[in-house]
Amino acid sequence: MKKIVIAIITLMVFALTACGNDSTTESVNENNSYKVVHAMGEATIEGTPKRIVVLTNEGTEALLAMGITPIGAVQSWTGDPWYDHIAEQMEGVEVVGTESAVNVEAIVALKPDLIIGTKLRQEKIYEQLNAIAPTVLSETLKGDWKENFKLYAQAINKVEKGNEVIAAYDAKVETLSGKLGQDILAKKISMVRFLAGDVRIYQKASFSGVVLEQLGFARPENQNVDEFAIRGVTKERVSEMNGDVIFYFTYESGDGEATAVENDWLNDQLFQNLEAVKAGNVQKVSDTTWNTAGGVLAANLMLDDIENYFLK
Repeated sequence: MKKIVIAIITLMVFALTACGNDSTTESVNENNSYKVVHAMGEATIEGTPKRIVVLTNEGTEALLAMGITPIGAVQSWTGDPWYDHIAEQMEGVEVVGTESAVNVEAIVALKPDLIIGTKLRQEKIYEQLNAIAPTVLSETLKGDWKENFKLYAQAINKVEKGNEVIAAYDAKVETLSGKLGQDILAKKISMVRFLAGDVRIYQKASFSGVVLEQLGFARPENQNVDEFAIRGVTKERVSEMNGDVIFYFTYESGDGEATAVENDWLNDQLFQNLEAVKAGNVQKVSDTTWNTAGGVLAANLMLDDIENYFLK
C-alpha cells in the first residue's frame, strides 16, 4: 500500500510540474549538486534550493534567520497561524499542516525543490516526502538547537550565512554573560511550566535550560541535570520548584485550561510559601519564547528577556 501511495504522489508531482509556469523552474547545472547526510540517509540536492518547505518550527526560525522565506511551513504551535515574533516575516507562506500532522497534498501542490523536517515527527512519511523533493530530516528536536541549525544551513546551501548567525548569537551570549556578572549568574534559576493537566519543572536539556547554561547561570540541584523536565509535578512536591529566581511559562491553547492551572498554583499557599515567591523573585515569561518555538530567533528573544529582568 505504501508503494502505491508513493507512486501516486510521484505522478502528481510530475503532473503539476508539467502544467506549471516555466518561470518558477530553473535549469540545473549537474555540477552544482551537493549531498547532505541526515537522520534518514543522504540527500542529493541539485543547485541551491529556491522553493523550500519546512516541517518544524525551529526549522522555520532557522531559515528566517538566514534570510530565507519558505514557500510552505507547518503552523506554529500557538498563533494564527504563526508566532507573533515571526508573523510579519511569514506573510504569504502557505500552511502545510502541523509538525505532528503534515498535509502531504499541500506540499505536492507547492512543487518544492527541498523539504526540511525531523525524524522525530516525520519518519513515517519520509518516503512520501522524498518522492516529492529531496528531503533532509534532523534526528530529533531538543534543547540544543544549534546542531539542527547547522544541518539546515547545509541543506539550503547557506553554510557561511549559518555560521554568521551562530557567531552573532554566541557573541550576544558572551556579552550578556559579562554584563550579568558572577553575583547574578550565581543565582539558582528555577523554571516551571503550566499546561492543561500537567505541571513541569524544566531541566538543563530543555530549550531554555540550554540557554541558561550557555550564559553560566546556576540551577537548583534537581534541575542541574542533563534531562528535559520533571513531569507530573504535584503540590506535595512544590518545594522542588524553589530557587533564587523562578521563571514560569504557560502553554495556553485557547480553551483557558492551562491558565486555570497556572492560577490555581500561583494562588496556592504552598506555592506562596516558597522563598523565591516571598522574596518577590518570580517572573512570568513567554511560553513561545522560552520553550515552544525552540529556534534561534526565540533564543535571542530569551536573552533579551533575561537582560530586561536582571539589568533593567
